[in-house]
Amino acid sequence: MIRLVVVDDQTLVRSGIRQLLDTVAEIDVVAEAASAEEALRVIGDAGPDVVLLDVRMPGGSGIEVLKTLNGAGSLPPTILLTTFDDDDVLLDGLRHGAKGFLLKDISLDRLVDAIRQVASGGSLVRPAITERVAAGVRDIGLDFECLGQPDQLTPREIELLRLMAGGLSNREIAAASGTAEGTVKNQVSSILSKLGVRDRVRAVLKGIEAGYI
Repeated sequence: MIRLVVVDDQTLVRSGIRQLLDTVAEIDVVAEAASAEEALRVIGDAGPDVVLLDVRMPGGSGIEVLKTLNGAGSLPPTILLTTFDDDDVLLDGLRHGAKGFLLKDISLDRLVDAIRQVASGGSLVRPAITERVAAGVRDIGLDFECLGQPDQLTPREIELLRLMAGGLSNREIAAASGTAEGTVKNQVSSILSKLGVRDRVRAVLKGIEAGYI
């Protein structure tokens, strides 16, 4: 069961998402929040596996929620929800720990797939947006802690990093490449170590900056 918190200031949006997800047996919406302040309290109390977090809310943005939780080391896997295809928001969210973002007009099937993906350790930095993300990284650089000069990745690790940029989880990468999931997990750990980052999204951003993607 995937425990989910939905954060959105619009009651209709929150209740609509909840009603849709209540039809999915493996997802349990354990709490809702309507503001940044309430989100910080609810997420801390509920301990969810995944958070759906609205970007724009009165009294504090979703990015501010990310910054606070990430800074405290208590950020669950989080997907940003937005009505705008906004590159700046995407980059800012990724830098502060989001696993990706979705537009609010997404279908239920795609939403459920995204929640599963993030709950299993994947991310949503998909190829369709990688070029724009790369441009943003090159223009303004990275502002999270990482190695200035990462160790060289092997061809296999570069291939794996590109699959990670496509949002594939370890299990999906293993299935696609005919490799044991444990082997993929070890290879991902090696990539994180060589790039000097602590999670998959930062690895993708660092890989873009280094020219691997």
